[in-house]
Amino acid sequence: MSSPLFLGLLSLSVSDLWSWALRLCLLYVLVKATKLYLEWRRLVRALSQFEGPKRHWLYGNAHEFLDDGNDLEIMTRYAEQYPYAYPLWLGNFFATLTICHPDYAKAILSRQDPKDNFGYHFLTPWIGKGLLVLSGQKWFQHRRLLTPGFHYDVLKPYVSLMSDCVTVMLDKWERLIPAQNPVELFHHISLMTLDSIMKCAFSYQSNCQLDTESAYIKAVYDLTHLVDYRFFCLPYHNDLIFHLSPHGFRFRKALKIAHGHTDKVIKERKQSLKEDTELEKIQKKRHLDFLDILLCAKDENGQGLSDEDLRAEVDTFMFEGHDTTASGISWILYCLAKYPDHQDKCREEIREVLGKRTTVEWEDLGKLPYTTMCIKESMRLFPPVPEVSRELKEPITFCDGRSLPKGTMVLLCLYAINRCPSVWEDPEVFDPLRFSPENSSTRHSHAFLPFSAGGRNCIGQNFAMNELKIAVALTLQRFELQPDPEREPLKRAQLVLRSLNGIYINLKKIDCDKMKNI
Repeated sequence: MSSPLFLGLLSLSVSDLWSWALRLCLLYVLVKATKLYLEWRRLVRALSQFEGPKRHWLYGNAHEFLDDGNDLEIMTRYAEQYPYAYPLWLGNFFATLTICHPDYAKAILSRQDPKDNFGYHFLTPWIGKGLLVLSGQKWFQHRRLLTPGFHYDVLKPYVSLMSDCVTVMLDKWERLIPAQNPVELFHHISLMTLDSIMKCAFSYQSNCQLDTESAYIKAVYDLTHLVDYRFFCLPYHNDLIFHLSPHGFRFRKALKIAHGHTDKVIKERKQSLKEDTELEKIQKKRHLDFLDILLCAKDENGQGLSDEDLRAEVDTFMFEGHDTTASGISWILYCLAKYPDHQDKCREEIREVLGKRTTVEWEDLGKLPYTTMCIKESMRLFPPVPEVSRELKEPITFCDGRSLPKGTMVLLCLYAINRCPSVWEDPEVFDPLRFSPENSSTRHSHAFLPFSAGGRNCIGQNFAMNELKIAVALTLQRFELQPDPEREPLKRAQLVLRSLNGIYINLKKIDCDKMKNI
């Protein structure tokens, strides 16, 4: 039997139907407009205690951040005007409180607020809900299960693998420089760190530094680029528009390849671990890697990670472990090229430690204090992750009495915090001695946050620091670095700190015979 509603609709004329459709559309627009107005009121009220740059009635502050490499300088300039924090508006219906002082950073990072969903939403189709984006009890459970994967006993064998990967890259540069100099660093270093993470964490021989046509390598590159591109392309913030776009099609194609590769690696390792399910037995046969620990991890109830969680953590570590480290190494080598006196001091220290050896050993890593200070000073000026965000799950009151309500988005601008004039004297000057033991011990605990801080700090920071030291040591042992004055890099804060026009360095091979006589 037909319903009365259906019969009633049949009895309406075409003009009546159009009239009802128009009313429904108007009602929808009214509801959306009301929601936007209430959100605007909420944001204005939440941020009312904080002065900030004047905003446009339509664009907010978004129109100031053009694709010209000045974004971070603009944020740093605002940090000088508004020393603790200031609101930034994307349009007039979305805003974050941008934090630029260590006191405010400490207040935020001492809590367990989740990552801002807006910033990480575009990344989750690729890396899933792994440690980077999880919050609450599930984050705590994963963090506890993954922590043994970064014990020094596990990290120790990685040093020789990292040395091998860096050597492959340096050999490529040596063949390349007679025909092409300066060399663009980021592309080569990104391949090297990807090679390194696959060998160390998954015992997978990718050969990606020499075989750049690999479908998986291309997929990872595409995914990284498209996530960055989507973040800065406002229409692509809408899932449907992005899905229907050519970029969305390309993203899904790369996603299928990347996830297929991850699933294959996990499946093969599961097969090989069928007989050995205890880490002690595996360690007697070979060195443990991150994937072994993931697959053998069990909580207090004897439950391991699901297949979905396994893939999320593998993809998360692949993303975090290669792109951020590649950014760090690239900018460190750029700084050493720009400041040759410091480069020479590092090289002298490296020669004293390594002698004639062309590989780095575990014991060497603690014997490079000046090189480590230069690495930290480079990361202060060029933090690999220039910004991190949080969504407040509870209200907060800061040290100066100002407060924010639950649900507010905050952006910690690490780039600006690293230049905070009340903490850093002459913040634009490259001075490695800022990180001498005596200076470090008296500085604010949250003035330098290359790996964030608090409970959500980077779980892989020791892995990353080891790779940074190895890459710098072996590079300076073989090459003298000189800047390219014609191509000064234009910084851009994407998922990691990149350069819009590349990071170019002139490489000069060091005479090995001359080295031996020094």
